[in-house]
Amino acid sequence: MTLEEVKKIKKDLLGFDPEDENECLEAVKQDGLNLSFVHDPTERICLAAVKENGWALAFVKDQTPEICLAAVRENGLVIQFSELQTPEICTEAVKNDPYALEFVKNQTPEICQAALDQNDTAILFVKDLSMIVDE
Repeated sequence: MTLEEVKKIKKDLLGFDPEDENECLEAVKQDGLNLSFVHDPTERICLAAVKENGWALAFVKDQTPEICLAAVRENGLVIQFSELQTPEICTEAVKNDPYALEFVKNQTPEICQAALDQNDTAILFVKDLSMIVDE
């Protein structure tokens, strides 16, 4: 089997050419998890993928604040795959899903309160309860 034959089989199976930027962009707009098959994804392709399905963040090698923010806005729980955990990204994650607090590495009173404002049971994931109690 030649390399061209192998590439054709792969394209036929996927329904898109994983080396063609335009085809990849359309594929991730349909299903963000198609990002896992993209040969060399651009930032534009990665951003489109996480906007469609936040879980695609797990396949983003070069994470940017914009990509991480878009991902957690789509699904807060993907904060667990985010290499960047800025206060803004973490706050957006817990606003989307208060249980994302479990995966926030550096919890602040503000981030914890944002989670609790969504759902009181997020208190189960507050690492330091002294941050949220009034003295």
